[in-house]
Amino acid sequence: MLTGGPLDVLTGDYLAELTMLILGRDRLKNPGLGYAKTFPRQLEECLGLAHERGVRIVTNAGGLNPAGLADAVRALAAKLGIPASVAHVEGDDLMPYEDGALTANAYLGGAGITACLRAGADIVVTGRVTDAALVSGPAAWWFDWAPDDWDRLAGAVVAGHVLECGTQATGGNYSFFTRHDVRAPGFPLAEVCEDGSSVVTKHPGTGGVVSVGTVTAQLLYETQGVRYLGPDVTARLDTVRLLSVGADRVGISGVRGEAPPGTLKVGVTRIGGWRNEVVFVLTGLDIEAKEELVRAQLADALRDVAEVDWTLARTDHEDAATQETSSALLRLVVRDPSPDPVGRSLTAAAIELALASYPGFHVTAAPGPAQPYGVFTSAEVPAASVPHTAVLPNGTRLPVPPALAAPPALVAPQPSPAPTAPPGPTGPTRRGPLGALVGARSGDKGGDANVGVWVESDSAWAWLHATLTVDAFQALLPETAGLPVARHVLPHLRALNFTVPGLLGDGVASGHRFDPQAKALGEWLRARHTDIPVALLPAPEATP
Repeated sequence: MLTGGPLDVLTGDYLAELTMLILGRDRLKNPGLGYAKTFPRQLEECLGLAHERGVRIVTNAGGLNPAGLADAVRALAAKLGIPASVAHVEGDDLMPYEDGALTANAYLGGAGITACLRAGADIVVTGRVTDAALVSGPAAWWFDWAPDDWDRLAGAVVAGHVLECGTQATGGNYSFFTRHDVRAPGFPLAEVCEDGSSVVTKHPGTGGVVSVGTVTAQLLYETQGVRYLGPDVTARLDTVRLLSVGADRVGISGVRGEAPPGTLKVGVTRIGGWRNEVVFVLTGLDIEAKEELVRAQLADALRDVAEVDWTLARTDHEDAATQETSSALLRLVVRDPSPDPVGRSLTAAAIELALASYPGFHVTAAPGPAQPYGVFTSAEVPAASVPHTAVLPNGTRLPVPPALAAPPALVAPQPSPAPTAPPGPTGPTRRGPLGALVGARSGDKGGDANVGVWVESDSAWAWLHATLTVDAFQALLPETAGLPVARHVLPHLRALNFTVPGLLGDGVASGHRFDPQAKALGEWLRARHTDIPVALLPAPEATP
């Protein structure tokens, strides 16, 4: 990013829910750690170049110890002989929080970052801020926005959300990836304007693509409802408008903002217990009978285990040309508050079946000892109770007041509006995969998943809006049946966003599900078959 073209602020997003758990375990071993150790190593390679070009650096790599990372950066700059003014933001760490909590961090906004940059910082290190704050904070500094410039701040938050996952906005993890060369996508950048609008692009000559589709996909990623609640502003995602304004240039405009809620989200991690797993390979004939046999043989060993999950993945093919494609995978996952019931005594019982179970018995890997797993939960605390503090380059500690909150009625969950849509196409239909017409992007928030879907024409949007109801969604994805799925309508994006509470159990660190972060949930949905109007489908290619 520093060598590819002009840049004013370089941001780095290092924190995810799983990362906080990892950093918490690091801090238990060494209280001086708790930050992303990779950041100083990366900075050593490019600090001189950033200084030479006058580029500010803003990162949340401080994790649980932003002050410690800020000191490490100062020491690095001194070693390299590069003058660098370093500030940091703290106050998000709410430990001790409650019994059993390993970490507890409030999601701060960008105001602390703004204060540090106004004080002349070249490098700003934060702990747990919202991902979008890494962009909205610098934008508010650059244009000197007021704390209640809701529309401008909301526009910058949307730009930050597009940038936060890097190359996911430039063709990475993109449903229609076959249309583009995405082997080495470049990183995205946002040209933010004074009115809060922006253009998402990338440096010239870098790979991948920036299109309305790639930006739409990222806008739908890991969001919940129409109102995108944040500590500085509530951004209305149903007001976002996208427009292609050139090659690899997508304009974002029209974003409306509202006052934020009076509370901050708090992410809490804890050690949930101990887990282990064994994957049995079942090859050839009688797959169900082989599954039944091994499950019966392990029943006694599993009797005292708190949680037992068996999953059979039918990856086998009839009359297969290779042994691997003739095999199915039977996955056993066990969890318990104590390591003993899911430790070596259990895995030994599985391996001791090797000469006394189904024909062709083998496993994908040697079972190991029980491993601790984490649980992520979220809560809310009054924003005024969190000591958001900007520690300026000269050491001054500047309290950052919370944003003026909206009345609770404005931020309470509300159903999506039912915008008028033109009638969908009529005529013959053809049964086929939803993905022949629809793009999708999915992700996780703790134990909840979301699936955003979009289409590329008004006629397809009319069909999607009328057809993909909650009932239809749950019929296509039977694993979501019985969960309180909600549908949110984003008409300007021609998109629907489905939230699926509880699908992921206790979150990614618990290993509850085959795809623990729901990254491929959208692709599963696209692969499901439904009746699609022929008029909407691309014309079949002529046979040579």
